[in-house]
Amino acid sequence: MIKFIAEVSSNHHRDLDRSFEFIRATASAGCQAVKFQLFKIDRLFAPEILERSEKHRRRKEWELPLEFLPELAACAKTSGIEFSCTPFYLEAVQELEPYVDFYKVASYELLWEDLLASCAATGKPVILSTGMATMEEINRAVDVLRRNGCPEPVLLHCTSAYPTPYGDANLSAIETLRRETGCAVGWSDHTVEPAVIQRAVHRWGAQVVEFHLDLDGQGEEYGAGHCWLPGQIAEVIGDVRKGLDADGSGVKEPVASELPDRLWRADPLDGLRPMKQIRGQWR
Repeated sequence: MIKFIAEVSSNHHRDLDRSFEFIRATASAGCQAVKFQLFKIDRLFAPEILERSEKHRRRKEWELPLEFLPELAACAKTSGIEFSCTPFYLEAVQELEPYVDFYKVASYELLWEDLLASCAATGKPVILSTGMATMEEINRAVDVLRRNGCPEPVLLHCTSAYPTPYGDANLSAIETLRRETGCAVGWSDHTVEPAVIQRAVHRWGAQVVEFHLDLDGQGEEYGAGHCWLPGQIAEVIGDVRKGLDADGSGVKEPVASELPDRLWRADPLDGLRPMKQIRGQWR
């Protein structure tokens, strides 16, 4: 089964009821997990940036309140899906530990070995996005995770452009990551292109698909163009599942739906349909 993860990002508006809606929409769309982000802007951006940029200071309004965590985790459990959150400062790892089923580390934090080691040391699964990174950087990050308690990290290939032109998706790198690291590999989508997700799964064997979700086009990040709406992604997930169901057992033998037609093949003695054995009894 492909694991689909809905990334809420900062589209929750710091509204607990809206956050619950995201979780329920995630479950209804057919996902296995929902993910939020835990950051504080003064622990995310250098003071020089915050001093000069009102745009970055305004992201204070995007912070997820810590008191939401137990309620979000409980809602996810009730909805039958996993709860995850990305830590963006070291203390966030411990703040999240009682609630998350797995950690997700963002591409921008891939070089931060202390954060990687802290997540791994909890013993919980870790998923790592690899946008912008070289194989040397990725191998170093994987080594840090493995040495500190996460023997089987999952890597997500992605392109850290918001949105990503589909021609820049470079999906074949999924196989490169798998071959070079021995890790399970998936795709973190910023294209909002159904064909890209289909290709990532059916051609390149993505085992996890993460995507950014908005409920209604009113989220803080929706305007950038990299977020899916629930109906859009539900259709894609349904199509992916149909494709996987179509794989079958691989044994070449008649299947149930074609059995009634077997006796309507051309009889080898005269080349006429149906088989002689049923011609006389057919009505």
